[in-house]
Amino acid sequence: MSDHYNAFEISPVPTPGPDAVPPEPFRGIYGMPAFATIPTTDLAASVDFWIRGLGFFELFSIPGTLVHLRRWAFQDVLLLRAESVPEQAPAMSLSFSCVLGQVDSLVEACRALRPDSVDGPRDTPWNTRDVEVVTPENARIVLTAAKPFDPASQEARNLEAIGITPPGVGRGDNQEHA
Repeated sequence: MSDHYNAFEISPVPTPGPDAVPPEPFRGIYGMPAFATIPTTDLAASVDFWIRGLGFFELFSIPGTLVHLRRWAFQDVLLLRAESVPEQAPAMSLSFSCVLGQVDSLVEACRALRPDSVDGPRDTPWNTRDVEVVTPENARIVLTAAKPFDPASQEARNLEAIGITPPGVGRGDNQEHA
Protein backbone atom coordinates (compact mmCIF):
# COMPACT_ATOMS: atom_id res chain seq x y z
CA MET A 1 0.00 0.00 0.00
CA SER A 2 1.26 3.48 -0.86
CA ASP A 3 1.87 6.00 1.89
CA HIS A 4 0.91 8.95 -0.30
CA TYR A 5 -2.08 10.04 -2.35
CA ASN A 6 -1.88 11.69 -5.76
CA ALA A 7 -3.82 14.83 -4.87
CA PHE A 8 -3.81 15.97 -8.51
CA GLU A 9 -6.84 13.69 -8.86
CA ILE A 10 -8.96 16.00 -6.69
CA SER A 11 -7.40 19.35 -7.56
CA PRO A 12 -9.44 21.69 -9.77
CA VAL A 13 -6.21 23.21 -11.16
CA PRO A 14 -5.75 22.21 -14.83
CA THR A 15 -2.47 21.08 -16.35
CA PRO A 16 -0.39 24.21 -17.07
CA GLY A 17 -0.26 25.44 -20.63
CA PRO A 18 -1.12 28.39 -22.85
CA ASP A 19 -4.46 26.78 -23.73
CA ALA A 20 -5.38 25.64 -20.20
CA VAL A 21 -9.04 26.20 -19.47
CA PRO A 22 -10.17 27.12 -15.96
CA PRO A 23 -12.67 24.79 -14.35
CA GLU A 24 -16.33 25.76 -14.25
CA PRO A 25 -17.43 27.55 -11.07
CA PHE A 26 -18.25 24.95 -8.42
CA ARG A 27 -21.54 25.80 -6.74
CA GLY A 28 -21.81 22.68 -4.58
CA ILE A 29 -21.54 22.60 -0.82
CA TYR A 30 -18.62 20.75 0.78
CA GLY A 31 -16.69 20.74 4.02
CA MET A 32 -14.15 23.48 3.31
CA PRO A 33 -10.60 22.23 3.95
CA ALA A 34 -9.40 25.84 4.19
CA PHE A 35 -10.86 29.30 3.68
CA ALA A 36 -10.11 32.93 4.39
CA THR A 37 -12.27 35.24 6.48
CA ILE A 38 -11.69 38.86 5.49
CA PRO A 39 -13.22 41.76 7.43
CA THR A 40 -14.67 44.67 5.46
CA THR A 41 -16.30 47.96 6.41
CA ASP A 42 -18.16 48.12 3.07
CA LEU A 43 -19.56 44.70 2.26
CA ALA A 44 -21.18 45.81 -1.03
CA ALA A 45 -18.00 47.44 -2.39
CA SER A 46 -15.88 44.44 -1.38
CA VAL A 47 -18.28 41.94 -2.96
CA ASP A 48 -18.33 44.02 -6.16
CA PHE A 49 -14.51 44.05 -6.39
CA TRP A 50 -14.10 40.35 -5.63
CA ILE A 51 -16.73 39.43 -8.23
CA ARG A 52 -15.98 41.87 -11.06
CA GLY A 53 -12.23 42.17 -10.44
CA LEU A 54 -11.05 38.83 -9.09
CA GLY A 55 -13.60 36.57 -10.77
CA PHE A 56 -15.34 35.15 -7.70
CA PHE A 57 -19.08 34.53 -7.46
CA GLU A 58 -21.45 34.78 -4.51
CA LEU A 59 -22.27 31.33 -3.17
CA PHE A 60 -24.57 32.68 -0.44
CA SER A 61 -24.91 35.55 2.00
CA ILE A 62 -26.29 36.55 5.36
CA PRO A 63 -27.51 40.05 4.47
CA GLY A 64 -25.46 42.83 6.00
CA THR A 65 -23.21 40.37 7.83
CA LEU A 66 -21.37 37.87 5.65
CA VAL A 67 -20.92 36.90 1.99
CA HIS A 68 -19.44 33.54 1.01
CA LEU A 69 -17.50 33.90 -2.27
CA ARG A 70 -15.88 31.22 -4.41
CA ARG A 71 -13.88 30.94 -7.65
CA TRP A 72 -12.98 27.30 -8.21
CA ALA A 73 -13.60 24.41 -5.85
CA PHE A 74 -11.60 24.96 -2.65
CA GLN A 75 -11.12 28.68 -3.36
CA ASP A 76 -13.46 30.07 -0.71
CA VAL A 77 -13.51 33.50 0.94
CA LEU A 78 -15.88 34.78 3.59
CA LEU A 79 -16.27 38.56 3.58
CA LEU A 80 -17.40 39.58 7.05
CA ARG A 81 -18.84 42.98 7.98
CA ALA A 82 -16.54 44.74 10.47
CA GLU A 83 -16.29 48.14 12.13
CA SER A 84 -12.73 48.69 10.87
CA VAL A 85 -9.99 47.18 8.70
CA PRO A 86 -6.22 47.75 8.68
CA GLU A 87 -5.17 50.97 6.97
CA GLN A 88 -2.58 49.16 4.86
CA ALA A 89 -2.19 45.70 3.42
CA PRO A 90 -0.24 43.24 5.58
CA ALA A 91 2.97 41.58 4.37
CA MET A 92 1.12 38.26 4.35
CA SER A 93 -0.76 37.30 1.21
CA LEU A 94 -3.34 34.73 0.17
CA SER A 95 -2.85 33.03 -3.20
CA PHE A 96 -5.44 31.65 -5.63
CA SER A 97 -4.67 29.60 -8.72
CA CYS A 98 -5.72 30.80 -12.13
CA VAL A 99 -4.64 29.87 -15.64
CA LEU A 100 -2.29 31.86 -17.87
CA GLY A 101 -5.13 32.87 -20.18
CA GLN A 102 -6.87 34.64 -17.27
CA VAL A 103 -3.96 36.75 -16.05
CA ASP A 104 -4.32 39.72 -18.42
CA SER A 105 -8.11 39.96 -18.08
CA LEU A 106 -7.91 39.77 -14.27
CA VAL A 107 -5.30 42.54 -14.26
CA GLU A 108 -7.47 44.70 -16.54
CA ALA A 109 -10.61 44.09 -14.49
CA CYS A 110 -8.92 44.94 -11.17
CA ARG A 111 -7.24 48.05 -12.59
CA ALA A 112 -10.55 49.23 -14.07
CA LEU A 113 -12.13 49.04 -10.60
CA ARG A 114 -9.13 50.25 -8.57
CA PRO A 115 -6.29 51.62 -10.74
CA ASP A 116 -3.54 51.29 -8.13
CA SER A 117 -4.58 47.87 -6.83
CA VAL A 118 -2.37 45.68 -9.05
CA ASP A 119 1.34 44.85 -9.01
CA GLY A 120 2.54 42.70 -11.88
CA PRO A 121 2.23 40.37 -13.58
CA ARG A 122 5.68 38.96 -12.94
CA ASP A 123 7.26 35.58 -13.55
CA THR A 124 8.65 33.70 -10.55
CA PRO A 125 11.69 31.44 -10.14
CA TRP A 126 9.29 28.55 -9.35
CA ASN A 127 7.61 28.69 -12.80
CA THR A 128 4.47 30.74 -12.22
CA ARG A 129 3.17 34.08 -13.42
CA ASP A 130 1.84 36.03 -10.44
CA VAL A 131 -0.27 39.15 -10.01
CA GLU A 132 -0.56 40.82 -6.62
CA VAL A 133 -3.82 42.65 -5.90
CA VAL A 134 -4.69 44.75 -2.86
CA THR A 135 -8.46 44.60 -2.35
CA PRO A 136 -10.72 47.36 -0.96
CA GLU A 137 -10.41 45.84 2.53
CA ASN A 138 -6.59 45.83 2.20
CA ALA A 139 -6.18 42.09 1.76
CA ARG A 140 -3.11 41.15 -0.27
CA ILE A 141 -4.24 38.58 -2.87
CA VAL A 142 -1.93 36.81 -5.32
CA LEU A 143 -3.38 35.28 -8.46
CA THR A 144 -0.90 32.65 -9.59
CA ALA A 145 -0.83 30.76 -12.88
CA ALA A 146 1.51 27.83 -13.47
CA LYS A 147 3.51 28.15 -16.66
CA PRO A 148 4.16 25.15 -18.94
CA PHE A 149 7.16 23.20 -17.72
CA ASP A 150 10.25 23.56 -19.91
CA PRO A 151 12.95 21.11 -18.77
CA ALA A 152 15.64 23.36 -20.31
CA SER A 153 14.50 26.50 -18.45
CA GLN A 154 16.09 28.30 -15.53
CA GLU A 155 12.91 27.57 -13.55
CA ALA A 156 13.46 23.82 -14.11
CA ARG A 157 17.03 24.18 -12.86
CA ASN A 158 15.76 26.12 -9.82
CA LEU A 159 13.31 23.33 -8.98
CA GLU A 160 15.88 20.60 -9.59
CA ALA A 161 18.30 22.38 -7.24
CA ILE A 162 15.82 21.83 -4.39
CA GLY A 163 15.10 18.22 -5.37
CA ILE A 164 11.96 18.61 -7.50
CA THR A 165 12.29 16.94 -10.89
CA PRO A 166 9.76 16.19 -13.62
CA PRO A 167 8.16 12.72 -13.58
CA GLY A 168 10.45 10.04 -14.97
CA VAL A 169 13.61 12.11 -14.43
CA GLY A 170 16.11 12.06 -11.63
CA ARG A 171 15.43 10.26 -8.42
CA GLY A 172 12.16 8.45 -8.55
CA ASP A 173 9.49 10.98 -9.44
CA ASN A 174 9.87 13.11 -6.30
CA GLN A 175 8.98 10.36 -3.85
CA GLU A 176 10.47 12.33 -0.99
CA HIS A 177 8.03 15.19 -1.77
CA ALA A 178 4.93 12.99 -2.11
